[in-house]
Amino acid sequence: MDNGRTMSTPPWLSIVMPVLDEAASLGPALQALQRWRAAGAELIVVDGGSLDGSLQVASPWADLALTAPRGRAAQMNAGAARAQGQWLLFLHADTRLPEAGLDLLARLDRAACWGRFDVQIDDPAPVLRMVSFMINLRSRCTAVTTGDQAMFVRREVFDRVGGFPDIALMEDIALARKLKALARPVCLRPAVWTSARRWRRHGIWRTIWLMWRLRAAFFWGADPDDLARRYGYRPRER
Repeated sequence: MDNGRTMSTPPWLSIVMPVLDEAASLGPALQALQRWRAAGAELIVVDGGSLDGSLQVASPWADLALTAPRGRAAQMNAGAARAQGQWLLFLHADTRLPEAGLDLLARLDRAACWGRFDVQIDDPAPVLRMVSFMINLRSRCTAVTTGDQAMFVRREVFDRVGGFPDIALMEDIALARKLKALARPVCLRPAVWTSARRWRRHGIWRTIWLMWRLRAAFFWGADPDDLARRYGYRPRER
């Protein structure tokens, strides 16, 4: 489903948002991005087969709303394939971009290939503040980023490395590994705010332990489909 805002000039940035059953919170999330659209960014929402009308909610607020096979990697690759921007920014539906992010991205050095923002979990619990700090520190030390950090990458660089690997989980880390072989990421300090719902739903300490175990297993070559089942994702259609 296309939502036909006609652009007089090609967008400099394409924001690609994968969604699955996000109708309850999707409207405000997309409304918050209208400032970015007004500044020349393109907004693409890719639905993975929602049952709650997410696609219909997204259509009035996006330049393009389309469907793709379920799975963040497949959905983000589908959005990137339709994107017109020189930069691609991949944004989770429960993550909000910082106000300063627009100007910082617009002023990126010509030599920059890719990067990410710092992240802040939107919960005042001290342990979650520490989790945010550790995510940002780990990302700076390892040059690996996660999807919650709103990864951005030049279009030609994204195409050169083949986009996101079509795996059920850890597609963000897999892409970051390929990108850091080309260049270190740009680390922007203004934080994106990401929802604490996953941490609250499953328990903070349980979620921390699960994520460490899954990342370690991925590092040692575990099957991403098996990791996705352990994480609680619905199985993908084949």
